[in-house]
Amino acid sequence: MSTFGGLNTALSGLNAARTGINTTAQNLGNVNTPGYTRQRAELSAVGVPARGALNDLGIRTGQGVGVTGISRLGDAFLDARVRTSFSAAGYTGARAQALADIEGTLNEPGPTGISSQLQGLWTSWQGVANSPGEAAPSAVLLEKSATLVASIAAGYSAMDSQWSQTRANANAVAQDINSTATQVASLNKGIRSAAAAGTPHNELIDQRNALTTKIANLTGGTTRDLPDGTNEILLGGNVLLSGSSSNEVKLAGPGKMSDGGTVQLEWAHRPGAAVELDGGKLAGLLSVLKPAAEGGVIAQTAASYNTLAQKLADTVNGVHQDGLTPDGTTGHAFFEFKAGVPAALGLAVVPKDASGIAAGKPGVGGKDGSLAEDISQLGMGPGSPDKMWSETVVSLGVEIQGGLQQAVLSDVSLTNALGNQQANASVDIDEENVNLLAFQHAYQAAARVMTAVDEALDVLINQTGRVGR
Repeated sequence: MSTFGGLNTALSGLNAARTGINTTAQNLGNVNTPGYTRQRAELSAVGVPARGALNDLGIRTGQGVGVTGISRLGDAFLDARVRTSFSAAGYTGARAQALADIEGTLNEPGPTGISSQLQGLWTSWQGVANSPGEAAPSAVLLEKSATLVASIAAGYSAMDSQWSQTRANANAVAQDINSTATQVASLNKGIRSAAAAGTPHNELIDQRNALTTKIANLTGGTTRDLPDGTNEILLGGNVLLSGSSSNEVKLAGPGKMSDGGTVQLEWAHRPGAAVELDGGKLAGLLSVLKPAAEGGVIAQTAASYNTLAQKLADTVNGVHQDGLTPDGTTGHAFFEFKAGVPAALGLAVVPKDASGIAAGKPGVGGKDGSLAEDISQLGMGPGSPDKMWSETVVSLGVEIQGGLQQAVLSDVSLTNALGNQQANASVDIDEENVNLLAFQHAYQAAARVMTAVDEALDVLINQTGRVGR
């Protein structure tokens, strides 16, 4: 019996080595597969069974080696850190993109920026002061004014378009969250069934981890493992998915910036119940979509264009209405607003030519340009449109730089987290080649043992009693 037991021992070695070779082949085959976590065949010695009959005496060895399972060499702590880093990177990245887009529309500082155009406006008023009532300087003033008005309107329109595009992106992200959560729930079902049947499911876990990381990037959701091998994801303490079931979310709130109100994420089965997000891309998008009073940077910038338009009109009209036009009348506004639209879009220049421009003061003379001179100095005061716009640009600049810097730091943190995860979980070709060589030698050695036992049995069965004949 002991000789036949040696065959079983050798066979267990062959099976264990074969499993090790297959596991190593799986690792090498997926060396470039994104999200794959290396695996290892877990081996353990098979001990001596309990003694049977009382006369079963003698020293006995173990009965070979057994494969207790295929381990997935991931680290839950490193995986959680990656998800946290993706959450932060998603949030800061969304804000940084919005801030960068705003910076691109400002053109500050630069020759086409509003600051330069304001300077050009005051300079053109100086030209009118030097030659009041003449067509050439008046035409320059009207052209500079129209350009400035168009730039203010274009700035506001850019913010309106950016808000609408961001709103559409946020809605697409909400739909992506629902789709991804459904996929995770399906994988959870497969993992639970495989675990119950005792079949390997490491690849399913890899797929699920990639999707839960995506959800963390989108929503900042918290992932928790459940005893049956499945997991659950929480948004603000509420369940997005648990096991094989998931809840849907939807975006609610105004569809246009001019509608006012707050865009928020809600549960589809509980309309009006806001979903509190801990981070992620969607939280970043919603933060820039907030109304101006709540700190929404897009709406705040749009409001700055409205404020500038109103400030410019009030400042210039306050002086211009006291001046004389070439026909000797007063009370004429230089700027006006169209009704029913935001100030930045409704601002318009009233005069069409030199006859509508008031350059002189009453009682001074027809060729007086002193009032135009006074208007040309309006950009230098502490409460001037120039000062107001300069403060807006500086404030936006600080916020933009801060947002971009936060995004850079989040990306660095994410890179470090991914590096640590990959160092632990990724396939090392050199290591796997060493493992392959070790299992190959183990297989050869077990085969030699089996050959030796087979030869011994052949002698015992076929050669016993023939010695000396």
